[in-house]
Amino acid sequence: MKEVSISTEFIKLDQFLKYIGIAQTGGHSKEIIKNGEIKVNGEIALERGKKIKVGDIVEISGEGAYIVR
Repeated sequence: MKEVSISTEFIKLDQFLKYIGIAQTGGHSKEIIKNGEIKVNGEIALERGKKIKVGDIVEISGEGAYIVR
């Protein structure tokens, strides 16, 4: 599991995907999320604006898991 540090209270899921280099654009993030390829804390996340906070675990299909610190 890879660790990702954020310096704010939260980061939105679509921004998180760009931040860690999984998506190049907002449209690409939207497509990945819409396809159900992301789980946050074990549940499929379909909302681009889902708030990712410290302690959350984001699993990306084919990429692995990330814990937010």
